[in-house]
Amino acid sequence: MTDKNTPTSSGDSAKEVIVADIGGTNARFAIAKVLNGKVLSIDNETILKTADYATLQLAWDAFGQKIGRALPKAASMAIACPIRGDILKFSNSPWIIRPALLADQLDLDEVILINDFEAVAHAAAHSDGSYLKHIFGPKRKEKPTGVTTIVGPGTGLGVASLIFDEDSYRVIPSEGGHITYAPCDHIDISILRYLKQHYRRVSAERIISGPGLGNIYDALAASAGLAVSHHSDSNLWDSALKGTDHLAAAALERFCLNMGTICADIALVHLANRVIISGGIGQLLADYLPQSGFGERFVDKGRFERMLAQVPVELLTYPQPGLLGAAAAYAVKHTK
Repeated sequence: MTDKNTPTSSGDSAKEVIVADIGGTNARFAIAKVLNGKVLSIDNETILKTADYATLQLAWDAFGQKIGRALPKAASMAIACPIRGDILKFSNSPWIIRPALLADQLDLDEVILINDFEAVAHAAAHSDGSYLKHIFGPKRKEKPTGVTTIVGPGTGLGVASLIFDEDSYRVIPSEGGHITYAPCDHIDISILRYLKQHYRRVSAERIISGPGLGNIYDALAASAGLAVSHHSDSNLWDSALKGTDHLAAAALERFCLNMGTICADIALVHLANRVIISGGIGQLLADYLPQSGFGERFVDKGRFERMLAQVPVELLTYPQPGLLGAAAAYAVKHTK
């Protein structure tokens, strides 16, 4: 992203646009400035709990009141659901968005809606090297080309692909996090058997997500004949990362193994030559992941082991990639 103090060429003027990242738990808002396909700045970042507001419109009004200024008439919004149909519904929030009515409801002249992980892919394309941490594989030296796979564990598991073509790129959104979970060894099989007792279908995001650590923890406890204790996801992650709970630590290592498997599976589907990890859980694992069994599982693909060993895996560390991505999507669409 261009620094907010970067000078623009004579006669050019930046455009202000409201950017939003709307999930099931949080609604994030900010004011971005864009010019000639670039994001110049993102300011007035505000995070609101969706549970505190009955509708998007009420949260939107609260954002305007909090920053105490008139809002721009253009918006770009990243939404945590597929952008299809006349009604957009969230899996973890009662909010409903009707795209055809949104501009009038929010008093906008223009509004762009994109999938939340489509926004993350845009953010990856606009992030410089300072926001990309090396995790596994060779360290990338050249400008990215071809396909980059984007994978992000958070509340769920986001997946997208980023395709570079000379000086441009395009994003292909997906719901790849809902592919069926594929166990690799007898412990994974025991986890799958346990989860099949609780879910009609076990998808990848039942394992690789914030709540996924709890699913693994409960499955390992059941296999060991231990009483399953009630736990919050946040406390469990804290115990696992600190190593204060041995079962939680074992669940975390199993989480990283499966994350390596799933990242490699998706990279093979995309025939990617780079993988970028994002999402809130990715941020938590920034230091832990390179020391875990992630890399071992990432290359454990038989005849494709050598190919995957040449695929660099990086972590996107930008603090609010959804907001940057929403701004970047608008900037790219309005490139002169």
